[in-house]
Amino acid sequence: MTETVSGSTARRGKGRKGLKMERIFTKPGVHPYDEVTWERRDVVMTNWRDGSINFEQRGVEFPAFWSVNATNIVTSKYFRGAVGTPQREWSLKQLVDRVVRVYADTGRENGYFASEQDAEIFEHELKYALVHQIFSFNSPVWFNVGTSSKQQVSACFILSVDDTMESILEWYKEEGVIFKGGSGSGVNLSRIRSSKELLSSGGTASGPVSFMRGADASAGTIKSGGATRRAAKMVVLDVDHPDVVEFIETKAREEDKIRALRDAGFDMDLGGKDIVSVQYQNANNSVRVSDEFMRAVEAGEEFGLRARMTGEVIQTIQAKDLFRLMAKAAWECADPGVQYDDTINDWHTSPETGRITASNPCSEYLHLDNSSCNLASINLMKFLNDDDSFDVQGFVKLTELVITAMDISITFADFPTPAIGETTRAYRQLGIGYANLGALLMATGHAYDSDGGRSIAASITQLMTGTAYRRSAELAAVVGPYEGYARNAEAHKRVMRKHAAANDQVRTLDEVDGAIHAEATRQWERCLTTGDKNGYRNAQASLLAPTGTIGLMMDCDTTGIEPDLALVKFKKLVGGGSMQIVNLTVPRALKNLGYQQEQIEAIVEYISEHGHVVDAPGLKPQHYEVFDCAMGTRAISPMGHVRMMAAVQPGLSGAISKTVNLPENATIEDIEQVYFEGWKLGLKALAIYRDNCKVGQPLSVAKSKGAAKAEEAPAAVVAPAEVRPVRRRLPKRRPATVTRFSVAGAEGYMTASSYPDDGLGEVFLKLGKQGSTLAGVMDAFSMAISISLQYGVPLETWVEKFTNLRFEPAGMTDDPDIRMATSVMDYIFRRLALDHLSYDERAGLGIFTAEERTLQAEGKDPATLHAEEEIDRESLAQSTAIEKPVEKQPVAVEAPAPRSSTEVIESHQGRTADAPLCLTCGTKMRPAGSCYVCEGCGSTSGCS
Repeated sequence: MTETVSGSTARRGKGRKGLKMERIFTKPGVHPYDEVTWERRDVVMTNWRDGSINFEQRGVEFPAFWSVNATNIVTSKYFRGAVGTPQREWSLKQLVDRVVRVYADTGRENGYFASEQDAEIFEHELKYALVHQIFSFNSPVWFNVGTSSKQQVSACFILSVDDTMESILEWYKEEGVIFKGGSGSGVNLSRIRSSKELLSSGGTASGPVSFMRGADASAGTIKSGGATRRAAKMVVLDVDHPDVVEFIETKAREEDKIRALRDAGFDMDLGGKDIVSVQYQNANNSVRVSDEFMRAVEAGEEFGLRARMTGEVIQTIQAKDLFRLMAKAAWECADPGVQYDDTINDWHTSPETGRITASNPCSEYLHLDNSSCNLASINLMKFLNDDDSFDVQGFVKLTELVITAMDISITFADFPTPAIGETTRAYRQLGIGYANLGALLMATGHAYDSDGGRSIAASITQLMTGTAYRRSAELAAVVGPYEGYARNAEAHKRVMRKHAAANDQVRTLDEVDGAIHAEATRQWERCLTTGDKNGYRNAQASLLAPTGTIGLMMDCDTTGIEPDLALVKFKKLVGGGSMQIVNLTVPRALKNLGYQQEQIEAIVEYISEHGHVVDAPGLKPQHYEVFDCAMGTRAISPMGHVRMMAAVQPGLSGAISKTVNLPENATIEDIEQVYFEGWKLGLKALAIYRDNCKVGQPLSVAKSKGAAKAEEAPAAVVAPAEVRPVRRRLPKRRPATVTRFSVAGAEGYMTASSYPDDGLGEVFLKLGKQGSTLAGVMDAFSMAISISLQYGVPLETWVEKFTNLRFEPAGMTDDPDIRMATSVMDYIFRRLALDHLSYDERAGLGIFTAEERTLQAEGKDPATLHAEEEIDRESLAQSTAIEKPVEKQPVAVEAPAPRSSTEVIESHQGRTADAPLCLTCGTKMRPAGSCYVCEGCGSTSGCS
């Protein structure tokens, strides 16, 4: 806790007091670094596909308790200076010193501290908290603060665009500047007149969707230019805009195009050369719905679409039909999401300045146009005591410290545009949040989708925001309230009372959430009293961000508000190598649930083998829910995610970055329910993702006449009952043959693995030098063949398609059964046919062994060689008079080792997780809020 005392500084207002800081973690006279055991490590990061080195820096210095992953990510992402030069940072101390020095010096210069001693305490506490992974600033702080670059500290930006060509072109320019720096932005296009309205010249307007094309092309071009990450953007359109139907269907139509082009053989994968021909792929789309519209949906009434210039209704539509179109498009391609306009603006602290019309790309930052927000997230697991109580006072003090630092950052920060800088300095929006909620709940024996879990989450969120705003009010006494506070004072205080009232509605169930909630209530009481006296320093204080890269930096098991991804994780080891481990929170949870050590060990062993708890020895079925995860055998239901969001939303200034995941067999009605319940439960924004909705596979549907007729009207669209193959994975150890071959002097190796009960299931080809384009193409081709075989595509289909394919190298081989090949592919599939197809199947394709061809030349029937059905092919090879140089021997081949937690989940589930590959290192990414993050290198799909 802190208090204020008299102080003097040139920048401090007359009679104002500086903050008196208290120590939380540090000791007087002891530098925080001296309490840490430091060690040197080598960071070598490779692309697993070809073994090439993506990044290398040896001899870096980190605390011994930091994981290999956290070390790798911080070294490669956040250390500044050219690698191999003396200017390159090599120690975490240097990185933390670089950042904290700027915060502390700025605080001193601007009168934040009562004395130099308080400034030193602030500096030491901040260093301790960062080094011990108790919290982290968002990535732009680590990229920029203390360097020669502009001191940009914000990750979230909201732009604005008006109905003029000058404004639209300025929008393109501003987005480009933001993307160039590796950040993302959001914008509402509803001020642009619709394609159903006239221009002043008499012509018809183009409409906002047409201008989205230009912005999308710009984002697609610039996104790869940022040195830090791919850009991300959000496009919002109000539900009463006359072009809303076109907006809703935009990305769904493009998804159909992707499927058609992929089926025609074009490269439509992420980063593929042909994907650029598809539009609108660089933005998340959201429809801004009003209470009026949602009530019309509920009542089955008509809803009016209004002209932008006059506000008159120019078209009416059935609200249910429009709502159905939104759900149908989201079912097809995950877009659009929804933002609940009246709820957002009902919690708006600065309505006299302007409405909230848009959000950042992940929808957690919602505030004024032309503004930005810098983020920081707290690691909740750092406050779980050994006795499983929550360190309430430590959490309060850490929140005070972080809010103070975050507000200081706005004082020294640079911004991408003058308008954004002006608004942000005037309203000083902050975004404190947390990570590791899912791990905390499991460790304490609480199910994520339970009243107890939601009570703890709601209490922590209320405590964080109440403390943050109370500290903001104390800062207002020291350095003044935000510039826009005077005109918005009543509205701001009204929202503070709403937060406090929502806190009063939280119902606690046990000692853990009871203690947290009691302190939250005290903080809100102090907040209201202090705020009425001083005003507030910040128009916004809290939100829940994805915590992608910084979550890895803090060694968090779970990101943001998310539950645990799965019970088995991928872990990199010091000195190289990796292993699969059961989450460390599982044994702790089992202990809290009353299990003995012998039982815990048996259950953990079962989870390690199966990846889930169902039928685990000795585990009571009523405890299964504690171990429910985002993916796997017992995945949390979609409404379980929505209910958790609803529990914490009243305790946040902003919103929540989270995607509600639905299974592949979810219906359009399921999505309608999620969107509707999100409104009823008071969420501000909501996005969904149906598993595999973006996979470019045509659906085979048999429809009745009634169903076909029902699809004629938008309100009657029915989710098709799809028929999909099931993947049959090979066991970890499987019989295989290794074949060395040569085609026209080009040498290679082929490993063909079979199921134990026979049948080819996997092929890997080695051709060309490691790291070459050819080797990479063959690796990709091998994976495609293997996956298709496991999904049931017959080998004879592949043989029929690829035999006789002509390209170089072509010519003589060293295989006596296949003396000539028209290409490497021709040889490979002839060899596979000879090794794995029956004589009758091969005869139909015209593929024979040397001995079979000899019998044919002698006028004999080759089928006589196969009269005995149980004849062994190896015995046949040994009985032939021709000695084959082809090396063939049964070997036990281990399945490729997983390289990320997502791939570990795949190995246990027996199915492919719907997650993109990292464009930097090639490993499969894992969800982080509305984004994805790579555990291998820390790259994200757009959010910090």
